[in-house]
Amino acid sequence: MTIIVPDKGSGTTVVLVLVLMLLSFVFISPSLHAEAAGEYIAIRKQGAGKVALVLDRSASKGSKESGLAQNLDAIIKDGLIFSDLFSVLPPPSNIRTGGDGKGSSLNFGALSSVGAEVYAGGTVSRKSGKVNLGMEVYDTFGTKLLMKKTYTGSEDQLRAMGHAFCADLIELLTGKKSYFGSKIVFVSNKTGSKEIYQCDFDGQGIQQLTNFRSISLTPVFSPDGTRLAYTSYTSGKPTLYIRSMSDNSIAAVGKNGVSVDPGWRNGSEVATTLSFEGDQEIYLVRMDGGISRRLTNSRGIDVSPTFSPDGKLMAFVSSRNGMPQIFIQDVQSGQTRRLTYSGRYNTQPSWSPSGDKIAYSTWEKSGEINIFVINADGTGLKRLTSGVRENESPSWSPDGSMIVFTSNRQGGKKLYIMSSTGESQRRLLQMDGEQMQPSWSLFR
Repeated sequence: MTIIVPDKGSGTTVVLVLVLMLLSFVFISPSLHAEAAGEYIAIRKQGAGKVALVLDRSASKGSKESGLAQNLDAIIKDGLIFSDLFSVLPPPSNIRTGGDGKGSSLNFGALSSVGAEVYAGGTVSRKSGKVNLGMEVYDTFGTKLLMKKTYTGSEDQLRAMGHAFCADLIELLTGKKSYFGSKIVFVSNKTGSKEIYQCDFDGQGIQQLTNFRSISLTPVFSPDGTRLAYTSYTSGKPTLYIRSMSDNSIAAVGKNGVSVDPGWRNGSEVATTLSFEGDQEIYLVRMDGGISRRLTNSRGIDVSPTFSPDGKLMAFVSSRNGMPQIFIQDVQSGQTRRLTYSGRYNTQPSWSPSGDKIAYSTWEKSGEINIFVINADGTGLKRLTSGVRENESPSWSPDGSMIVFTSNRQGGKKLYIMSSTGESQRRLLQMDGEQMQPSWSLFR
């Protein structure tokens, strides 16, 4: 898919109109802040407020473009609702002046009167076998054009085109790149064996990645998405495998004992727990499966490594003081400090993409397993789930705005998502069997 300058050539057009409106408890600064990446409007959410969005479409009945517009309408609408930043409302009747033809213009007064600060609209056309989605975004108060792009692709790329606009719109409003285009890898027993699957960020496009008819666990993509590390019992014991996603070549860690719980460091090394020297310690492994170096050296079990974005710090779980707790180690010096003190059984740490927070699971005295988040310096502890049985395996979205996790709140284990603050908890996908151990990729 390419982004080009809007084409004004011939062809039937179908108008897609998106009007962004504000509820009273959301603040979007009327002033535009100039940044190195361009201008954007900063959204500062207070409470559970959302930007109200109006979606309007004008189409010719039975036309090919009308069908394309309907598909793009649904894709864009679903994508923006998924972001949890928007609520969709009906459009005002007088959104344009001068009718709906070429001579019509936006009625900024009408938009402002219903609370709209941002207008986004566009056209869908076909030319030379390609679909063109041309979009414009305006500041309705200043009547200023904020963004103008055309997304071009084939008819089977409508989903990617619609999501590309959603990503650009969210980046325009927040100043941050979103998770659109990212993947989630997870484990499911749908076939009777625990196999590895992947899906799009919104739970669509499910694909089975392994078919070993055995037990495969803890999958995690490299930061660039070119490799997949996971543990499998195909050899009779838990072994770490590193699979190239381009040619499906596989490297195994050829050591005695177990190798479990992989975690990527800077995309060039995988940290994993190995027991070939007796105790279960964490090692760095090269892409060919060879050992790079040992990271931990303590009594007790060390597992579940996760790294800060710059790869300088590693959070992991250790039983060196008795019950499992989370520790942070400086990779270069080896200096280690304990991170968690609240909770008697803390596991499954996941470092946020921004590097300031770590999410993890806690087995509480009530018998519940809940997800907490804590600042990397040990402050700001917050519980994100409560009163819904067992919640495990948190993993951050690439932009840090959401967390995917496993929960059995409705029976068997399924995948759920929530905001990084614990709000808007909802099931991610519909799939037979149980799903667990999700990992949200950092690549898009």
